[in-house]
This record gives sequence, structure tokens and C-alpha cells, in this order.
Amino acid sequence: MNTWDEQGPGILRLPSGRLVRGRGLRHPLDPAAPTPSYGVYLLGGTPPVVPWESRLLRWPDFRLPADRAEARAVLTEVWRRAAGERVELACGGGRGRTGTALACLAVLDGVPAAEAVAYVRAHYDRRAVETPWQRRYVRRFPAAGPAGQRQ
Repeated sequence: MNTWDEQGPGILRLPSGRLVRGRGLRHPLDPAAPTPSYGVYLLGGTPPVVPWESRLLRWPDFRLPADRAEARAVLTEVWRRAAGERVELACGGGRGRTGTALACLAVLDGVPAAEAVAYVRAHYDRRAVETPWQRRYVRRFPAAGPAGQRQ
């Protein structure tokens, strides 16, 4: 298992023990900081060029994901990979889109959707999930797929 140090900056511990790093791309990454094995960049435009596996999830600033089904699939993949890999989620500032995505991961991890924003604010950043529509998105984010199975 090659996951994050729980005490590292931006690390969110989910109830299952999975660790995920959230960060803002406008803040330079400390050169001594560990690098992720997989990163998902929540942006409206071109993602950063990074030396690790990464993907773009189109998500304009202060908005919601452009494709909700794709967002669900990507976040489910992040949740799965976080069991044994260093995975990071990042947007420009590291609060709105990143906080929303982290709250969705919390839902996938078993936190009730109505409590997920509060969970992320308590364990990641007290100002995470910035807009009313982002909070509503998390409340409506489905925890399980057909027949109650996690996808």
C-alpha cells in the first residue's frame, strides 16, 4: 500500500481509512512533498502537465461538473484507487470544486449525503464546498448504484 501520510497538508481521511489529498493548483506544490500516483484536475480548461497519471474532469469554477455521469464514474474510480494509491483532487483554489468532489467521495465512503459537506469542512477545510448548488449536488449525490452496490 502506497498512500499519503495522514498528517500531510490537504489530506482527508475518509471513514474507511482511505486518504485523499485535496489541493489548490494556484498554490505551488512543495518540491519535498510526495507526489500522487494519480491526479484528477477539476477545471474548466487545460489541466496542468504532471509527471504522474492524471485526467481532467471538466468542472468550471463555481459551477458543477459539465457531465454528471462522467463525474460519478471518475469519483468512483478515485475512491477505489485511494484504497492503495496516493490520489489527489485539485482545482484552482482547492476549496469549491475540490471540496465538493471530496464530499462526494465521503458519500461513496458511507457518510450520509446530508452530512458530507460538514464532514469535509471539519476534516479538510472549513470553507470547502463554496456555493449553494455545490452543497445541493453533494446532498443529491448517490452513494450506491443498482441494488445498493457501490459502483
